[in-house]
Amino acid sequence: MTELVTDRLRMRHWTEADREPFAAMNADELVMEHFESPLDRAASDAWFDQISSSLDARGWGLWAVERSDDGEFLGFVGLAVPTIEAPFTPCVEIGWRLVRGAWGYGYATEAARAVAAHVFCVLGLSELVSFTTVANTRSRAVMERLGMRRDPADDFEYPRLPPGHPQRPHVLYRLAAPRP
Repeated sequence: MTELVTDRLRMRHWTEADREPFAAMNADELVMEHFESPLDRAASDAWFDQISSSLDARGWGLWAVERSDDGEFLGFVGLAVPTIEAPFTPCVEIGWRLVRGAWGYGYATEAARAVAAHVFCVLGLSELVSFTTVANTRSRAVMERLGMRRDPADDFEYPRLPPGHPQRPHVLYRLAAPRP
């Protein structure tokens, strides 16, 4: 199983010890403010199992992130294959979610840079995308720090939310593999 390491972080496979802090993160209303709703424990556990199985099957996916110096669970960063129908799919998406106490330290950007390097240098993909609701300025800032670019013509209405839902308008960012 692939693990990624940076100066301060370790991206690794999930363990049962991650289940509780993962559920707490997914239930935090501030962490989940740009999603349809926080996840209850059953939904969080089901997603935990899905993420772990996907990582086993592909060898890449959404890795658990821990701080190297103390092993504290910080959230996840990694890759997913969106199942929505959109003009930019099929694709591979890079994404992240961190516990509130990990915000503001550059962890999401640091981990996402390591994931992007792995994608382009090891997996050989030519592009990554990332998308979020228009109002999610924190995630958009991470996308921009990664060098991702937005073309407003790519923005879209998230199809799993009903028309008129305030989080339905989404922005799409792209990152192309570096040229040799």
